[in-house]
Parts: sequence; structure tokens; C-alpha cells
Amino acid sequence: MRCVVCALVLWAYLFVEGDEHDHLYRDGEEIVLWMNTVGPYSNRQETYTYFSLPFCRGPKYSISHYHETLGEALLGVELDYSGLDIKFKENVEKMEFCKKTLSEEDYKQFVFAVRNNYWYQMYLDELPMYGMVGEVDSSITPPNYRLFTHKKLEIGYNGKQVGDSLFLIVDINVTSDVRVSLAPGASISFTYEVVWKSSDVEFDKRFEKYLDPTFFQHRIHWFSIFNSFMMVIFLVGLVWMILMRTLRKDYARYQKDEDLDDMERDLGDEYGWKQVHGDVFRTPSFPMLFSSLVGTGYHVFAVANFIRSKFGLLKKYMCDMTSVFGNLALYALRGSLLSAAIFVYAAASPVNGFAGGSMYARFGGKQWIRQMVCGAFLLPSLISSVAFLVNIVAISYHASRAIPFTIMLAVTAICLFVILPLTLVGTVLGRNVKGQSGNPCRVNAVPRPIPDKKWFLEPSLIILLGGVLPFGSIFIEMYFIFTSFWAYKIYYVYGFMLLVTLILAIVTMCVTVVNCGSFFRRWTSFLAGASTSFYVYLYSIYYFLFKTKMYGLFQTVFYFGYMGLFSAALGFMCGTIGYWGAAKFIHKIYSTVKID
Repeated sequence: MRCVVCALVLWAYLFVEGDEHDHLYRDGEEIVLWMNTVGPYSNRQETYTYFSLPFCRGPKYSISHYHETLGEALLGVELDYSGLDIKFKENVEKMEFCKKTLSEEDYKQFVFAVRNNYWYQMYLDELPMYGMVGEVDSSITPPNYRLFTHKKLEIGYNGKQVGDSLFLIVDINVTSDVRVSLAPGASISFTYEVVWKSSDVEFDKRFEKYLDPTFFQHRIHWFSIFNSFMMVIFLVGLVWMILMRTLRKDYARYQKDEDLDDMERDLGDEYGWKQVHGDVFRTPSFPMLFSSLVGTGYHVFAVANFIRSKFGLLKKYMCDMTSVFGNLALYALRGSLLSAAIFVYAAASPVNGFAGGSMYARFGGKQWIRQMVCGAFLLPSLISSVAFLVNIVAISYHASRAIPFTIMLAVTAICLFVILPLTLVGTVLGRNVKGQSGNPCRVNAVPRPIPDKKWFLEPSLIILLGGVLPFGSIFIEMYFIFTSFWAYKIYYVYGFMLLVTLILAIVTMCVTVVNCGSFFRRWTSFLAGASTSFYVYLYSIYYFLFKTKMYGLFQTVFYFGYMGLFSAALGFMCGTIGYWGAAKFIHKIYSTVKID
């Protein structure tokens, strides 16, 4: 078998032409320059196809359109062939590829783009390049609008990693140094230039120039992690001290009761948390919804942590036949993170079914199929609703973010034919493996009357304030995550995110454990943990108003719609973590005392 694989690899090296898919090139081989999108610099997600502006293509038309992957289509990637003739290691002197006379409409479009600081994006061998459409000279009145008409491509190649006849593109840079004033009827010449140069940059490090370690690894970032870690230590110690002082005294009194004979024990009254043992494990109201929420929380937690811990998963399968691509990061593959998230979410659907289905069975629920469907489609339905609203606005704007109908069908098919069946498998397993109640004490037939509480012990206040400390532990990290998504940074410090997630989980469990005294603890503990998402959404409003320069209906709808989805997913996860911690604590303390 190894001989066959080696033979196929050798055949590929000797006879197969390289391209941007395998990143291997020979002298004189055609290089494809893809034009992606343009849009206002302040609104990163408001993008349009490059040729929606009156740019003109090069003379070559051998490739009409790039077929995007699922992740690329959902991200609004619109790659069109530039038509420029570029050959590997063949320099091109400054050359005109198009001449255009601006009509009144062309002039207005270019002026609008320059006035709004439009930028464009191109790709060559999967490497992105960025540039501005033009600039405004405000020193004169009226302002002079200038268009950049020349693109100089400086491309670095490395042949040391693969041999003498095959080469890798490891660096690329674009500059625009020719400015032409815009005017109706003006004749504009578009030119390009290509310069090839040898480079010592290794292929697996070619994307590092796009990262910003001074931003993500700043000492403020490290200090915030340390601060959150110290808060966790203090909080865990405080919770431990409170619980030990309370439980130790109660355990001592309960131990004395166990030494009494049956007559004396019957004459005595139960006190403390033992007196609500018949109600603490009562089935919550709306058990189907509760089970679906918890199952979705487990699902989100599993997907998020798998992607964070296995972010380099695809690199092992890209091209293991050589050592050239061994350290490629997933963020270097266009649209791959979203595609991986969709794949992992679909593959992890049994987690949702197992957690939600087993819990619903323990609650004594009979409509398990309805619960399974509710759990499977709870988060996808929220995403679809927001995406549908954003899509309507995107279509009205003719933006590239408009999701094609075929992609909608593909996502629907994934939900119906992958997520739903896998959730069914998980539900059946959960009902049969963990569907039996394991409560340490029986539930009373009649609920115990609830005495009046002090105002600060009301569930509504506990829920509202329950998310303050968990949000405080992730506050700084939210800034880095928001900046990477809504601005022009690439988030790559997933070790930080994994550590922050661990801190968030511990803080959330500590908060819900302290506040789980009421026998309505199921909803209270879940919502107290989930309220973290409320503060995250409030912070997103602050971030939008004071940390960005976003404007316009499309960008505003896109921002708040998807921030709502992010907050909801975080709420499901934190709510489940809080409920799990409180449930384990309650089960533990009631299983250690003797209850008749």
C-alpha cells in the first residue's frame, strides 16, 4: 500500500501541473489573480463584488468564476478572475491592460467609493492583498478625488523546500503609486506590474505577516488573564469557605439526629436545607424547553472547545504526503473556520440529543420526539431567522453577503439529513443509557409552600446579577474577539481563549452553586449562568458606539443581529455550565445525608 501511495505522489510531482490548490508551480506556469470584494473601510462586513465598481478586466478570459466553498459563500467571498496575464517567475514591466472613458455614472460611482474610503481585496495563491480604491485631496476646494490606477505586485517564491523544478509562493505585496484625478469624460488607463524575487520565508510561515502579535500578546492581555485567574482563586476559596462553614454545621446536626432513636427523630423537625429534600429534585416547569436549552448548551460547549483545542486539525490532512504544509494554520485557509464549525456542529449533534433526551426522560416526559426536534433546531432556527433578516437587507444593498439560494438549500439539507438524524441517535442513546432518575431522595407529591423571601433573594435579582462576575472574567477577552471579527485583525491566540473559557466555566459554577438554595434551582441556576450573555450584548452596544465607526443600515443590522446570535450561543453554554455545577453540588450534598 505504501508503494502505491509513493508511486502516486511521484506521479503527481512529475506529471501533474501545479496550481493554487496544491501551491506548487513551475517556471512559466499561469498564476491566477482573483479579485474579491470592495467596500467601505469602516464597515468590514459591507462588501460588494469588485467589478460592481466600473473597473475593467484584463484581456484574458480563460477563467470565468471561482466556485466558492460553503464557508466562503456564507462569508460573502466573491472571487472573479482579474484577466491579468501573470506567469510564474516572469517579470512584467508596467503595462496597460485596459483604457476606460468615464461616463457620468462611472464618475459618480468612483467618487462615492473614494469619499467613503472604499478598500478592495485580492487573492493570489490563497494569499490576500488589500488596497484602497483612491484618496481625497481635501487641501483644495472643492476636494479632488483621485483614483489609484496602477497595481504593482511583488511576489516572493521559495524553491528550497520542494526542489529545483517546483516552487512555492511565500510572500506577496501590492502597491499603488499612480493617482489619476476623477472627472466625467476622463480617459483612465489601468496598468499593472509584476516583480518576482527569491525569498527565504518558509511556506508554513507565509501567513505570519498578517498576524499582529503586538496587539494580541500585549502585556494588557497577559495581565487580564492573570487578573481573571486570581479572581477565580479568590472566588473558589470564598465559595469553599462559605459552603464549608454552612455544611459542616448542618452535617454535625444531622449526624446527631441519626444517633437518636426513631421516636425521637419523628418528634423532631427537619431544618436547614434538608427540609426541602422533597422538592429540590422536582421537575421544572416547561421540562421540554428546559431539556432542549440544556442539550443545546452542551452542544455549543462541545463544538466551541473542539474547535479551540483542535484548531489546526485540517493541517494534518491537507498534504501529509510532504512536509511542506505541515504547520499550516486553519485561519490561513479562506472560509475554513466557518466550514469546520458547520461540520463539527453537525457531527456533534448526538451530544445535543444525548444530553437533552436523557434529561427529558428523567423528568418523565412522554413527547420525546417533539423534544428531540426542538433541541435539534433550537439554535439553527435562531440562526436562520437572523440570517434571513440580514439577507433581505443584503439583497436590497446588492451586497456580496447575500446568501445564494443554493447555499440556503445546502444548509437546510445539512439540518434535515445530518443534524436531525444524529440528534435522534443521541436521543435514543440518552433515553436508554441515562434516562432513569438517579435522585438521592423522593419528590413530594404536593409542593412545599414557599415562604416570603428578602428582596435580594428573589430569583429575578439572582438571575440578573448572576452574570456580573462571569462577564467580568471575560471582559478583556471580549475586546480582542470583537476586534478580530469586526475590525481587521486575525484572532490566533486560541490558547488564551481556551484558558478564558476554563475561567468562565469555573466562575459561572461558583456563582450558581452559591445561589442554588431554592428548589426552583434548575431554572434559576440556568438563567443565572445564561445572564452572562446579557452583559456581553450590552458590551457589544458599547463597542459599536465607542470603538467602531460603523454606519448604515446594512452594517448595523448585520452587527446587532449576529452579536445577538453570539450572545445567545454563549448564554446557552454558560447556562448549561451553571446548571451542571449546581446540579452536581445539590446531588452531592443530599446523597451524603440519611433521609427517610
